[in-house]
Amino acid sequence: MSYNLKENLQKEERFAGGHRMCAGCGSPIAIRTVLRQLDEGDRAIVTGATSCMEVSTFMYPYTSWKDSFIHNAFENAAATCSGVETAYRSLKKQGKIDESCKFIAFGGDGGTYDIGFQSLSGAMERGHDMVYVCYDNEAYMNTGIQRSSSTPRFADTTTSPVGKVVPGKSQQKKNLTKIMVAHGIPYAAQTTFIGNFKDISEKAHKAIYTPGAAFLNIMAPCPRGWRYPSGDLMEITKLAVETCVWPLYEVIEGKYVLNYRPKNKLPVTEYLKRQGRFSHMFKAGNEWMLEAAQKEVDRNWEDLQNLCEQR
Repeated sequence: MSYNLKENLQKEERFAGGHRMCAGCGSPIAIRTVLRQLDEGDRAIVTGATSCMEVSTFMYPYTSWKDSFIHNAFENAAATCSGVETAYRSLKKQGKIDESCKFIAFGGDGGTYDIGFQSLSGAMERGHDMVYVCYDNEAYMNTGIQRSSSTPRFADTTTSPVGKVVPGKSQQKKNLTKIMVAHGIPYAAQTTFIGNFKDISEKAHKAIYTPGAAFLNIMAPCPRGWRYPSGDLMEITKLAVETCVWPLYEVIEGKYVLNYRPKNKLPVTEYLKRQGRFSHMFKAGNEWMLEAAQKEVDRNWEDLQNLCEQR
């Protein structure tokens, strides 16, 4: 795919505005950008796990989804999408339909990393011709900002509250992208919003048009859960990339490819200090948290570079 920002912005919108998502939320930007990568003439069947996106974009009789949309339970977006894809292949084989159709499942980290992991793993293992897109906002934002397995260590949430004894979430964030790669799928990638959206746009197009199962993990910050001013969304994602908290990479047929290497890797504190959920880490006596966070980021970055063989 040859990316051209002007041409990309002129493509048909598949996700309409007027929804009820919060200002400064990354999730609708992620979905709007992904759907814009569909080629002209291709339909999409979209399945969506219960989430902020579902309840805020599909309030009967109104919808922001221009393609066919199926609302699923928290746990079965991938299972539904794989079932519809199988039905499509059967009908096409029987000669009952002839149109080109793509299958996309969307879910937040709660419905992807946790509750929907079983159905996601099954769909990827079976190799259905579909793409699963996780818009990762690192907690169960729709139901009260509870911690998920995607929540970073030390983050303050309603179920990992910071106090005199508990320093926020005590476990590390699950590396779901690597877990998806372990399923042997032909394409998996990690991305977010940075620059002119070239990275996320190209990866979304690859994911949609790679035959077989594909997985796309998109960092999509939440202003309420992360506690940042709504206008800081793009700066937050940029800092996530420049500090290597959220590296940009893809895995094509098992080969790791690093898409971006910061010229001057910033300390993790530059990313953490912009978010209220980590404010306790900067209090006197909590320096060990900052040191532990930096050590974890450095270790993950080192591992990724070794996998990409680009050291």
